[in-house]
Amino acid sequence: MEETIGVTEAAQIPKQRGELLLDNAVRYAEERHWDVFPGTWLEAVEGSERCSCGAEDCPAPGAHAARPDWATQATGSAVGARRMWSKQPKASILLPTGRTFDAIEVPESAGFLALARMERMELTLGPVTCSPDRRMFFFVLPGAAAKVPDLVRKLGWVPSSIDLTTRGEGFYVAAPPTRVGGRGAVQWARKPTPANRWLPDAEELISPLAYACGREAADARARRA
Repeated sequence: MEETIGVTEAAQIPKQRGELLLDNAVRYAEERHWDVFPGTWLEAVEGSERCSCGAEDCPAPGAHAARPDWATQATGSAVGARRMWSKQPKASILLPTGRTFDAIEVPESAGFLALARMERMELTLGPVTCSPDRRMFFFVLPGAAAKVPDLVRKLGWVPSSIDLTTRGEGFYVAAPPTRVGGRGAVQWARKPTPANRWLPDAEELISPLAYACGREAADARARRA
């Protein structure tokens, strides 16, 4: 796992970090044809890192949309991505959902349990990210947000009883190597590769994901009993 960069070190390498963000943003647009847009970034303020939005209690410092019109700002052009990150090299990389992919979000513990089961089942996986707040995002074909609740019900689960949500149109996810405050960086649990260019449908992954989330919810209820 990548180590969290401390305040002092982060303040010393803005150029290196910026180049890494720009290169990745351009590659996502160029190689994966994903829309990208720059979000907020981290600034060194009085010996600590603070979100560029200025809010001291920002819930996602350096990793959220900087403008209300972010959806119109997003581009699938590598040239456009290079231009935007050249203006603000430290900006986070955000990917709109509901366009080329939706994202199924689950707790990290349930996500790794589901991944192990998916591999045993030899399911075709798309890219998967891990966030520093211990959440995982499974990239699937667009349209998942509309049908996942019904798919979960058909499997015998009440959607509100398990920690499984979907991000579709109007939402976004942070992409590696975006950093979220001092918590660490978003990382790939399954990197984008030529082998997973074609994304799975939500129906292909929902059973192991719902099972893992349901098992975690049952364990949590047992601990409270």
